[in-house]
Amino acid sequence: MTAVPHNPGRDRSRGHSRRQVLVTGLAASALLATNALPSPATAAAGPARRTSLPKAVLPKAVLPRPTGPFAVGTVALHLVDRSRTEPWVPGTSAHRELMVSLWYPARPGGAARAVPQMTAAAAAHFGSAEGAAAMNLRMAPGSVDWGATLTHAYRDAPVDRRAGRLPVVLYSPGLGDPRTWNTALVEDLASRGYAVVTVDHTHEATEVEFPDGRLATMRIFDGAPPTDPAAISALLEKVVAVRVADTRFVLDELARLNRTRFGGELDLRRVGVFGQSAGGFTAAQTMHDDRRFLAGINMDGEMDYVGGREPDGTHLSSVALDGLDRPLLLMGTGSEGSGDYRQQPSWAAFWANTRGWKADVTLTGSRHASYTDAEALLPRLARQGAVPDGGLAAAVGTVPPGRALAANRAYVASFFDRWLRGRDDQLLDGPSERFPEMVFAR
Repeated sequence: MTAVPHNPGRDRSRGHSRRQVLVTGLAASALLATNALPSPATAAAGPARRTSLPKAVLPKAVLPRPTGPFAVGTVALHLVDRSRTEPWVPGTSAHRELMVSLWYPARPGGAARAVPQMTAAAAAHFGSAEGAAAMNLRMAPGSVDWGATLTHAYRDAPVDRRAGRLPVVLYSPGLGDPRTWNTALVEDLASRGYAVVTVDHTHEATEVEFPDGRLATMRIFDGAPPTDPAAISALLEKVVAVRVADTRFVLDELARLNRTRFGGELDLRRVGVFGQSAGGFTAAQTMHDDRRFLAGINMDGEMDYVGGREPDGTHLSSVALDGLDRPLLLMGTGSEGSGDYRQQPSWAAFWANTRGWKADVTLTGSRHASYTDAEALLPRLARQGAVPDGGLAAAVGTVPPGRALAANRAYVASFFDRWLRGRDDQLLDGPSERFPEMVFAR
């Protein structure tokens, strides 16, 4: 795999540079997410800065506490889809394997200890030259002790029955990112009484560690990246198709596990889905393909495949062309080409074609990574000297991190409360004095 620095945003100011650069070199950090990509030579170089500090003194990140009334439990699950062979390893007869984590309101025991955000092997690879920290965030390889970050969740803690039966929400991360890279938001939603299932898309994430110690790394770019527009479009379609199949399979497995392992605590009549970047596209497309998903959030994910079939150079997805008859929230950023749905063809098409409830909010001063743990963790790391190549503002924008975190948590919770629980706090009705940073498109 070629390590690719994170794209600084969704910059469309250079006209059709998105298509030009995709044709010359497909980059993982840009798939379904951002538009102004580095050249292959720049991508291969990766962030120039490195560190030789011993691990004991490397900068460490701290996740913010959840705000809901419940403590949080978590369990990691290894799932095998015996109906599919592994799509990213040519010639294999192995079945598709996934790692997911379930987060839920819990009653921790007195000796319970919070679990790390990432396993040791996954954290080491995440921070390496081929990991998502370098590829998507432009962090220097080896510059952060990612394995030192603890969650606020307790492994295998019993469910807190005071929460009642739990609405279920699935989370799909951005391409390259692991399922752990939105823990601050996921934990908060679980602390409010949800069961949240985070999904690793094997061989798309830069690393997935299985219980037997195997580390599955990114394989979608094995060999030379495609340069032909049709091949690029085909790869993008495969990425989304595999992700949607993963997400639907996980929901199938939850129905089985709810009977055999979770004692019926999961309310699978109330299921939502959300994601960031490629995960946001995945959420919308999964809703289109599977009516079990009642509501979804797309956090800054385009919904086209590029490839030139449409007059404006896009290849729109079926969810953009058909729209939805169930609620979807679009969450844009302050980068050029994001935000208001009118600024991107796939969101504009979805807006025109959808029949269900919809809203489009933009977090002022944000960037593409602002809807991930980058917003919560990178400012603290920067104060310790671990600054993304290009500067902190290029990675997470200028919005104060505390305000961004509070807004993200509030709007995600408000949306799912409204559509999965029937509790409407009116936050999504329009601009709010509580969060002046959030701008509504009409």
